[in-house]
Amino acid sequence: MSRLRIFSDTQPQAPLSVHNEHADISRELAKIGVRFEQWEANQPIAPGASQDEVIAAYRSDIDRLMAEAGYQAVDVISLKPDHPDRAALRQKFLSEHTHSEDEVRFFVAGAGQFTLHVNGKVYDVLCEQGDLIGVPDGTRHWFDMSESPYFVAIRLFTNKEGWVAQFTGEDIALQFPRMTPHASTAAA
Repeated sequence: MSRLRIFSDTQPQAPLSVHNEHADISRELAKIGVRFEQWEANQPIAPGASQDEVIAAYRSDIDRLMAEAGYQAVDVISLKPDHPDRAALRQKFLSEHTHSEDEVRFFVAGAGQFTLHVNGKVYDVLCEQGDLIGVPDGTRHWFDMSESPYFVAIRLFTNKEGWVAQFTGEDIALQFPRMTPHASTAAA
């Protein structure tokens, strides 16, 4: 189940609020300029589907978003719990950083945790299958995929070269909860 927990950035022990309904999550994230949507495939996707098959299944939503926001490129990334570089890949984005490019991810399968640091608050978003999150460029955030990652995600870019992490040097990400594997990710 998708989830949004909102914390004070000085109080990681207990969230100020918790939201589990997609409409509530979308409404709260919209207040800080973050897009959160639900998408459904327009055709079945078989396990192990190619990048082209995955993109074709969501083509209408991808085209709509590309037209609305000016994204120029789309690809698919996939990671499983047995990936030999999973620990290094996880570590890569666990510290607070920004991008000069929007970070747009749609979870075709599995899950990932985006944590945003905005205006003195921390927005911890567990994204699962069917969730799209669009983090605006310049937003302080970090991403966790757990110690046992599993996800297939569509990524949209205006310019892939702009999607390079610029680390803030702050250690705030160490203070907040990490993603733990759960039923939807462990089944893969």
